[in-house]
Amino acid sequence: MGAAEPLRSVLWVRRQRCAVSLEPARALLRWGPSPGPGAGAPGAGACSVPVAEIIAVEETDSHGRPYGSGKWQKMEPPFAFTVHCVKRARRRRWRCEPVTFCVGDEQLCHLWLQALREQLDRLTCRPKRLLVFINPFGGKGRGLRIYERKVAPLFALAAIATEVIVTERANHAREALHEMSLDGFDGVVCVGGDGMFSEVLHGLVGRTQRAAGVDQNEPRAALVPCPLRIGVIPAGSTDCVCYSTVGINDPKTSALHIVVGDSLAMDVSAVHHQGALLRYSVSLLGYGFYGDIVKDSEKKRWMGLIRYDFSGLKTFLSHHCYEGTVSFLPAQHTVGSPRDGKPCRAGCFVCRQSKQQLEEEQKRSLYGLEGSEDVEEWKVVCGKFLAINAANMSCACPRSPRGLSPAAHLGDGASDLILIRKCSRFSFLRFLVRHTNQRDQFDFTFVEVYRVKRFQFVSKQVEDEDGELGERGKQGLGQICSQHPSCCCSAASSSWNCDGEVLSGSAVEVRVHCQLVQLFARGMEDSP
Repeated sequence: MGAAEPLRSVLWVRRQRCAVSLEPARALLRWGPSPGPGAGAPGAGACSVPVAEIIAVEETDSHGRPYGSGKWQKMEPPFAFTVHCVKRARRRRWRCEPVTFCVGDEQLCHLWLQALREQLDRLTCRPKRLLVFINPFGGKGRGLRIYERKVAPLFALAAIATEVIVTERANHAREALHEMSLDGFDGVVCVGGDGMFSEVLHGLVGRTQRAAGVDQNEPRAALVPCPLRIGVIPAGSTDCVCYSTVGINDPKTSALHIVVGDSLAMDVSAVHHQGALLRYSVSLLGYGFYGDIVKDSEKKRWMGLIRYDFSGLKTFLSHHCYEGTVSFLPAQHTVGSPRDGKPCRAGCFVCRQSKQQLEEEQKRSLYGLEGSEDVEEWKVVCGKFLAINAANMSCACPRSPRGLSPAAHLGDGASDLILIRKCSRFSFLRFLVRHTNQRDQFDFTFVEVYRVKRFQFVSKQVEDEDGELGERGKQGLGQICSQHPSCCCSAASSSWNCDGEVLSGSAVEVRVHCQLVQLFARGMEDSP
């Protein structure tokens, strides 16, 4: 059989005579009922699976058992091979489904095995060796059990070699990634919650910048993309990153995305304070309401996962607002907007086009042409805020299936900046409820949303203490504040919630780095 010639045979599938074809040009395996003895192509209604979604192929008996695993039973026909492939289930779940093909001739059976394996060998995007970090304490402490029972068998089936490290303390994974050799690894997998993912992210990004000689503490530095992909196996309490990139928090689904070698580029925001890097953020950077929640919940870890509900209710009832100034640089390169109702999906056009336009914009900036950041106009907003949120992704989770910003995109080089001004407690409750339904959550007079690539925030307290605002923030501030005479509330300040971690400094400078990391994912598929 030539490299592009289809292979066709009449085989038996589930005791039914089927026409089976492997089409290399289309990278597709198809089978369906055969009306006659000839080895024609499957007709209408045939089953098919892309070669890219075949996990493994092995020689078996007619019951799908590998040879040597049990007593041979007489059957007709006597030879068989099993194709393990991806099957889509409800709510974006993926499952591994074995399909056994019975063959009457040993030579033909080996021909099919060889042809299928050759097709799989051409899939260079698939990982062969992975470094796996497991958090045994996160969520409900089920990380190790989830990996051993649901993930490891799939990796073994796909012949993926692994080196497993069970973390023993906070930042164990981050420190290991800075120190150990990563030669020979095709990716890093984290088994845990969003905190575990953040550790791996910081370790890989920090290592990459150090190797490239990039100063991470310089807010204007262009960061170098990480060469290794990151896999996320959900085993935490929220798993926002996994839900927003795959569409469901299911360990088997995430493991299968890793096995088939999916790749998804994702933005990362660098958060700086007074010329020093504080943290990187990939999902939510929240001041005020969400900052108060995470700060209060840290004091109540003894309560377990219920602490988030308790702290959320307490923070809502306290209804604190904070005064400050937000200055931001609009993301003019993006082809979407926070309210266009177009969510990020697999093969996203918005992410692809936005990256291209951002690269063109950066080239113009390099040559000092019109459109560079130095001549772009920064916007300034000041007032009293219940919350200031910056979402790099939708921040979806099971409790909020659409997320804090349903149309936020994973790789468009921008963040959705959501400003919730002071309002009544009832109005704020209406806004929060919108996160759980299909209505436009930004359709309130006290809510403003902008798509930005950089922004700064300074609380009134910091302004009063040292006047530290930054040159761009100062420009036009007097004019804007004169239009908002309400900018005179108390000097109280909140904390920042950076992907579930507390940042104490209220004055921050944030820059979005377009598609800085790659995940073993493909984005949410259209059908739920």
